[in-house]
Amino acid sequence: MKSYKFKINGNNYTVEIQSVEDNEIKLELNGSAYKVEVDREIRQTKTPKLMRSVAVPSTDHAPQVAKTVASTGKDTAIKSPLPGTIMDINVNVGDKVSVGQRLLILEAMKMENGIDSDVSGTIKEIKVRKGDAVLEGDVLLTIGE
Repeated sequence: MKSYKFKINGNNYTVEIQSVEDNEIKLELNGSAYKVEVDREIRQTKTPKLMRSVAVPSTDHAPQVAKTVASTGKDTAIKSPLPGTIMDINVNVGDKVSVGQRLLILEAMKMENGIDSDVSGTIKEIKVRKGDAVLEGDVLLTIGE
């Protein structure tokens, strides 16, 4: 397992640790096998595991919805979930929309992302045009009652 060299009172010792369990160490000292008991349990250090949270698209009905939807009284602002370019707008002012309906398409990192409605209502205002560059959190459009 691990090998160590010690010099005690001028004498050289080679120690190879074979195993460690609870408070007992099996080792080899200059070719002779020994069992050594320690007064406490020895805990081997372990490499920590990296834990990552589950990635949920922010337009799904999840806690991340607050990132893309801002309610201001009776109107709801639909915000951009990430920086990109508006590729297409599928609604007009005055259109009635329902939950899950495609509102527009945003290109980000060479991928097209559909932005769907998280609320039902009527399109009150569209703040972007086709070809506009938007940043994360920019208001794209407003849906009212």
